[in-house]
Amino acid sequence: MRRVSGLVMAVALGAAGAALAERVSDIRNTKHNLSTSGPGSVRAAPGGTTEICVFCHTPHGATAQDASGAGVRAPLWNRRIPAGSTYTPYTSSSLDAQYIVEGLAATPGGSSKLCLSCHDGTLAIGNVNVLNGAENATIPMTGTGAGGVMPPGEGTTSGFTRFIGTDLRNDHPISITYNADLALRDGELRQLDASQRWPAGSGSVIGVRAPGFKPLIPLEPTGAGGAGQVQCATCHDPHIRETNAAAGNQKFLRMNRFQESPPVAGLTTVGDIICLSCHDKNGAFGVWAFSAHANPAVANETYRAEAAALREFPPDLPVWRAACLNCHDTHTVQGARRLTREGTDAPLPPGSPFAAKQGGNPALEQTCYQCHTTAAKSVLNSVATVPNIESDFALPIRMPITTPEQGGSTDEVHDIATGFNDGFVDCTGPTNRCGTDFMESRTKLAQRHAECTDCHNPHRVVKFRTFAGGASGIAGPPDPAGTHRHDETTGYTHTNIASGVLRGSWGVEPIYGSTSFHALPASYAVKRGDPGASVDTSIAAPYVTREYQICLKCHSDYGYPDNNVYPAGNRPALGRLGGTPSGANNLTVYTNQAKELQAPPTHRGEGTKPNSGAGSNFATNNHRSWHPVLDSTGRTFVSANAFRLPWGNAIGTQTMYCSDCHGSNTPEGTGIPVGGEDGNPWGPHGSTNNFLLKGVWGTNTGADNRGDNGPNPNGACFKCHNPNTYANRNGTGTTGFSNGGENLHALHTDRVGRIRCVWCHVAIPHGWKNKALLVNLNDVGPEAGRAGNEEWRMNASAHAYNQEPYYLNAKLKVRTFATSGNWVDTNCGSANSAQTFGTNANSTATGRDWMRAVCTNPP
Repeated sequence: MRRVSGLVMAVALGAAGAALAERVSDIRNTKHNLSTSGPGSVRAAPGGTTEICVFCHTPHGATAQDASGAGVRAPLWNRRIPAGSTYTPYTSSSLDAQYIVEGLAATPGGSSKLCLSCHDGTLAIGNVNVLNGAENATIPMTGTGAGGVMPPGEGTTSGFTRFIGTDLRNDHPISITYNADLALRDGELRQLDASQRWPAGSGSVIGVRAPGFKPLIPLEPTGAGGAGQVQCATCHDPHIRETNAAAGNQKFLRMNRFQESPPVAGLTTVGDIICLSCHDKNGAFGVWAFSAHANPAVANETYRAEAAALREFPPDLPVWRAACLNCHDTHTVQGARRLTREGTDAPLPPGSPFAAKQGGNPALEQTCYQCHTTAAKSVLNSVATVPNIESDFALPIRMPITTPEQGGSTDEVHDIATGFNDGFVDCTGPTNRCGTDFMESRTKLAQRHAECTDCHNPHRVVKFRTFAGGASGIAGPPDPAGTHRHDETTGYTHTNIASGVLRGSWGVEPIYGSTSFHALPASYAVKRGDPGASVDTSIAAPYVTREYQICLKCHSDYGYPDNNVYPAGNRPALGRLGGTPSGANNLTVYTNQAKELQAPPTHRGEGTKPNSGAGSNFATNNHRSWHPVLDSTGRTFVSANAFRLPWGNAIGTQTMYCSDCHGSNTPEGTGIPVGGEDGNPWGPHGSTNNFLLKGVWGTNTGADNRGDNGPNPNGACFKCHNPNTYANRNGTGTTGFSNGGENLHALHTDRVGRIRCVWCHVAIPHGWKNKALLVNLNDVGPEAGRAGNEEWRMNASAHAYNQEPYYLNAKLKVRTFATSGNWVDTNCGSANSAQTFGTNANSTATGRDWMRAVCTNPP
């Protein structure tokens, strides 16, 4: 959304307010006129009654107690009221009301009980206490369901019925006390004053009605000591109607059902959807207003006719106007959690992508798939700029997003929560905001799962290359995409700053106590919350500023136990449904990416760096190495043409993302998704390749025929590394593996006749104890369950060391490490160590003699 002057904005809002049709109290022309003259399909049968008010009210014989004998606050109610124990209330692990003193009633009260006397489907609509002086009368009806009850609509377990039933777990919570304590704990509710009014003092929007005081959103004094609570009539007035048919079905709401004007930081009662009256998703800065789901300059796709009709939306309603209703429904499908629209795993009839779901088990991703899917299945008329995420999650290797893939039975493992304290984050305090920030306990993370909201906060995502926005912050014109900049051009430095689609999520920053590859992080700092107006992109910021921070909350010992024992240990096992098969590249368990990706500042650049984790005999000219995910390497020796763009830019100072390597399969030689900017999505959702990589990684990654025919198909390494340098006998360009300008990668490709990356480099190339990710079979250590400085015995080309997780057909033995550009043959060969292991005989040769003995035709 572009900036506009205050005057222009005021005029725009004034015009919107003038254009809005007014609601009038006219029950005669609403569906609640159930008499024979009623305009709806449910009404009294001919000969029934012409009385309108009698279906709810009577001047005599009114109900004073519910079926259990409990007193009720009822305005001369003419229907029996079921006992409160009849109902199963809404619940959620992130419902803060349950932690507030007397904040959540166990049973419905106030107007909610009255509404449910029809809408729960237990009593016939025509059953009233008194009709024309006769008690316990039954008015004959038409258009009702079986037994005269509320009709089923699209199905009693669907989200498109007003047969709400007695199971209220899929309905907006009622009988909850809304006060300052709740607002403080939640963090995204309007902050009420001590009198439960907002704005403070005037209470013109929210408050408990009193003589001379009539707020737009009335709380009911049904709580302990007369505390104001949210009930059905807080949002609905059963007597009103909308005078403008073009405004769409307003569902008896006291304020707008849709967003009527572009959202702004504050609340506009004439322009904003009713949800924002209580739920302050903008805060002081207005992040919701600029989010990708609310900004008219971004969310301008419109609903297709079939989907709009089912939802009772006006034709061609744009996404920004549907606002909260895109993803939530206050009376949603049975089985969904947190009021997510269509958020269950219930199947749809074949060939009917726009039918209503009927019950099912929770499946949050299905809510997102309403739009983020194929053009044929999307509820939107156009999905040209809407990433198709569902298809990625249908690929053979994918994040565990469905309940069976998570090892669950009926309930999703993923569960945003408040009320826990796991040592790194305390969600028990009176201002914890944990539900708002989508926090999960470490206990939940330990059961491997992925849901959309693990990585994305849909209320905060923005369409900008970085989470901080452009030159005008997130208030300026949106960028072409919400993913990070990745152009295969010169002239810019690739970074690891989190993109707009990751804004406001939560993650962790590892804190290290040692530079050794073998040491786990000492601790973690939790990053959470929305940046607001801050443009601080440093890792010291309290919120997420890097993609890896989100990844590491699951892919490290923050998210699962790690006893740091190798080769196996107690880390999660591979082989789950939809995951990389156990045994791929010899792996059976996960490794700890926070440990591997460590980028110690003291190990940047060249030279001898202390305590890398390598054996003491191999410390000279050695240091930790890593792909620059957490930080840059500081190593600048390599020439630019050794890399594909953009990696040839700013060598040594650039950084990268996890999603530069992990994501759906991309064409050979590039990491950009198929279709480019608006093609396949960025991000590690699913892939056809093991380890959720964009290309192939394994024992065959490299080149045959001396590289004359190019690299073997679609190798992951050659998305970034130029195969003409690394895997071609005539290769140009200089890498650290050279001597006096001679390209030793090219030399080995020529002499051996082929090249494999894993012969010399570690099988999990996130980071390593040796420079250049080099294996060293003279120094096999704790990473393979050895003590260190142990040499693996080999004396033939057919011999290769395999030990999960880091050694895969490994061949290289380094006697002494050289500085980059100064390698000679005698740096390699047997160290003739005192400590050796393995069943082979051992060649103790060095240099070319050793290479001829063991490397003429490696596996």
